[in-house]
Amino acid sequence: MLEDRTPILVGTGQLVERDAEPREATEPLRMLEHCARAAAADAGADDRLLRSIDTCAIVPTIGWMTRNAPQMVAEQLGSRPVRTYTSADGGESGVAVTDHIAEQITRGEVKIAFIAGSNNFRALMKARATGTELNWTRGGTTDPECLGMNRDGSSDLERKYGLTMPTQVYPMFENALRAERGLDIETHRKSMGDLFTRFTRVAAQNPYAWFPTVRSSEELTTVTPQNRMISFPYPKYLNAVLTTDQAAGYFLTSVEAAKSLGISPERWVYWWGGAKATEKAWLMSTRPSFTECPAMRDSHTAALANAGVAVDDIDHFDFYSCFPVAVEMALKNLNLSEDDSRGFTVTGGLPYGGGPGSSYTLHAIASMADRLREKPGQKGMVTGNGWYLTKHAANVWSTEPRPGDSLPTAGLPESLPSARMDTAPRDVRDDREGQGTIEAYTVSYGRDGAPERGIVLGTTDAGDRFVANTPKDADILESLVTAEAIGRKGTVSVNDGAQLFAPS
Repeated sequence: MLEDRTPILVGTGQLVERDAEPREATEPLRMLEHCARAAAADAGADDRLLRSIDTCAIVPTIGWMTRNAPQMVAEQLGSRPVRTYTSADGGESGVAVTDHIAEQITRGEVKIAFIAGSNNFRALMKARATGTELNWTRGGTTDPECLGMNRDGSSDLERKYGLTMPTQVYPMFENALRAERGLDIETHRKSMGDLFTRFTRVAAQNPYAWFPTVRSSEELTTVTPQNRMISFPYPKYLNAVLTTDQAAGYFLTSVEAAKSLGISPERWVYWWGGAKATEKAWLMSTRPSFTECPAMRDSHTAALANAGVAVDDIDHFDFYSCFPVAVEMALKNLNLSEDDSRGFTVTGGLPYGGGPGSSYTLHAIASMADRLREKPGQKGMVTGNGWYLTKHAANVWSTEPRPGDSLPTAGLPESLPSARMDTAPRDVRDDREGQGTIEAYTVSYGRDGAPERGIVLGTTDAGDRFVANTPKDADILESLVTAEAIGRKGTVSVNDGAQLFAPS
């Protein structure tokens, strides 16, 4: 029967450890084991669920250099899985891995899977700062299969000009999108704060959130010593938090397996389908437009189509939220208003809920399952984003089975929105001279709160895409953060092997 091969989530487990010193901090293996046992208890199942795991997938943990984490976790739980998976790094990984395993369940290849991940970056960084050795357990006798391909998110050329971290790259998109929306800088500042204050309210009600604190729109966007500017226009409170110790996991099974283990249907959350897509212009600096994400639109609309629902049918969203622009881009692609009453997170998002690295969407899916169980019959959508609005994945869930006589899928249809969009990467140079126009930009700041570097992507009058820094002139840097600079003209020149853009 088709119903027997329907994928369902049957139990969730999460963990947050805020205050432990490095020597006392729970290591990744124990965190993941805790989540598995908590998820089994949440499913109302006995140890038979743990011992019956045939597939285990663990997304990467920064700093945990072990050969086969999923094998270690499964064996710790008393099982010997047939399949072990890890994934490529990226914020979309949790959704993409879940969709992959869900499709294996529909084909009868998997019965019971445990999917999890941990982020132990706070303990890792504190250990490095204090010279503490972390004796994290290592092991594994085989190599897990890696789902997805690891590829550097930035080029040497981008790094040369300061586009080295998400904190410098995402502001470039944000400033471009602000200009397209026709917002002045002050209106835009308020808009970002209004959007993310709603996220803090959700985080405050989430027992697993890293910062369970309500912050006002003004508090999020006003620059203070505690909320210093990182890269314009994002002060610290609008950036994803990386230094957390958190973990999340869940069991994904077939209906047949859940029945055989006696798991109550009240615990079941059905996977209705998903989709993933990657930008053809992999590098941020090569995007044909800094205000469009064709692959995001493809993945989101395809996931909804595979689930057989429209965006208006979704009751709860969790949009990947490393920075405001990631949410704003999702809203643009799905034609949603920023004041939509449904809200856009069930965790509090990456700046407040935490769970960064490759693990965030595991927290999102676990929290979505918990939310849907509270509201039987409603539907939820979770999305993920890897690198710099580069890799995208989405899926849909409900406590009710998906209507129809076919099993859900995560494939992309032949007709995609991106077919009607410009997706070809642009060549980027740093040896141009002449006049040019800013397409995207940011100003990065030092820890002392002073502006340090202006970073510009633009087009010369000859039609070439260029990347450059601005002169280190206080007046120029100040002008870039006090008045709209998108569309501003200037002079492109090469000095000592580096390209400079001097605004007119």
